[in-house]
Amino acid sequence: MRLEDFLLMRHELLLTLIAVIVLCAEIFTKEDNKLFIRPLTLVLFLAVTLIGFIPGPTGTLFGGMYKSSELQILMKNVLNIGVFIVFMQSARWLKHEDNHNKIAEFYILMLSTLIGMNFMISSGDFLMFYLGLELATIPVAALAAFDRYSNKSSEAGIKLLLSSALSSGILLYGISMLYGTIGSIYFDQVSVAYAGSPIQVLAFIFFFTGMAFKISIVPFHLWTADVYEGSPVNVTSYLSVISKGAAAFIFTIMLYTVFGSIKPLWQDVLWITSALTMTIGNLFAIRQKNMKRFLAFSSISQAGFILLGIMGGNDIGMTSVVYYALVYIFSNLGAFGVVAAISNATNGKENMDDYDGLYGTNPALSLTLMLAMFSLAGIPPVAGFFGKFFLFTAAAKEGFYWLLTIAVLNTIISLYYYLLVVKAMFINKNDEPIAHFSSDAYTKMGLAMCVFGMVIVGFASPIWEYILSLSYGVL
Repeated sequence: MRLEDFLLMRHELLLTLIAVIVLCAEIFTKEDNKLFIRPLTLVLFLAVTLIGFIPGPTGTLFGGMYKSSELQILMKNVLNIGVFIVFMQSARWLKHEDNHNKIAEFYILMLSTLIGMNFMISSGDFLMFYLGLELATIPVAALAAFDRYSNKSSEAGIKLLLSSALSSGILLYGISMLYGTIGSIYFDQVSVAYAGSPIQVLAFIFFFTGMAFKISIVPFHLWTADVYEGSPVNVTSYLSVISKGAAAFIFTIMLYTVFGSIKPLWQDVLWITSALTMTIGNLFAIRQKNMKRFLAFSSISQAGFILLGIMGGNDIGMTSVVYYALVYIFSNLGAFGVVAAISNATNGKENMDDYDGLYGTNPALSLTLMLAMFSLAGIPPVAGFFGKFFLFTAAAKEGFYWLLTIAVLNTIISLYYYLLVVKAMFINKNDEPIAHFSSDAYTKMGLAMCVFGMVIVGFASPIWEYILSLSYGVL
């Protein structure tokens, strides 16, 4: 292979190199020095994240199975930023005595699933797509069950594994139908030969169902809350942001490049599922008392809003999906970062009423969580407002005004339950509030990155314009 070929896959190759280095460090490091793996991995991953922003070649490999474009590279960089924040927020949790001997396992599993997502994003045929999907899914199930002393964590891992196996089987069956009727698994060839026959429409339904499980689209969302609640907080944050962002990106690409000939059909399907996902996610979020379940249904609702951008089907739509993924990373990781910090400092306090009077003892964390809630709700001037605005604009360009009305009403509903968290921290009284505590430097830096992203990304118009310039001609 030429040097340019290696540069095309630099994200995947560098992440693989980090995983090998972490594995070697685990083997050759003495038991008392295992914590050395934590700063080593953070430094290496930060270097890879920065290298990803260096301009490099684009093109295809393996006969078109692997594709690399500037927009795909940008999406990988966005995911790297999110994973780096997750690593920062996980530092104190990994230092706990129960996880002290599993630091390398955590990083290797996390890097493995990220490599799978990168392959999925750069896939040029269904085989590469499916391999990337499975590589991204199986390690996450192990991460969900990472807390070996928790029955809920074991239950979360089993539920995620079983639901993933079912959804992957359905998706793979749909792919086999396409191959049986068309004779090819390459996206370019399938898009040309796809005629919309009944069996091909059935193949699309199976494909859509499999992807809907991954993105937590109603009615394929039932696993989400239980898995989020049972998993360690840092794993839950990864599930809610990184995996969902990667799946939404490739889902958008495939709908328009592979199934573009039946656009009216799947737009109707997305119309219904988007309305249901936003509404059901919001209504169930109102009832939640556990913060992880609360944010789980919030993420389900957010998936419904992301479908608005996917339905846009134009440059604005593609741009809004990538832009919202960036905004959502900062917003959701900011919320989960505070939840993780409190959980680690209080031995597992994760209910909303535990946060009563939090501002009086931990004002910095309270303000950070407030900004995250405002951003998720779409309250100006934080970045979440601009993210939702562009999603609405993409849908409006296609004339989905009734769906936009439902989306606006759901945004109003979401204001209520997001403000419940703010009310708990700033207004509710608590005779025994969570005592003041100081987070470690890693957590502070991770939360600072989230706050910076929530405040700056919305006002930095060059970010939107840059994404838009890369989206021209993609769909």
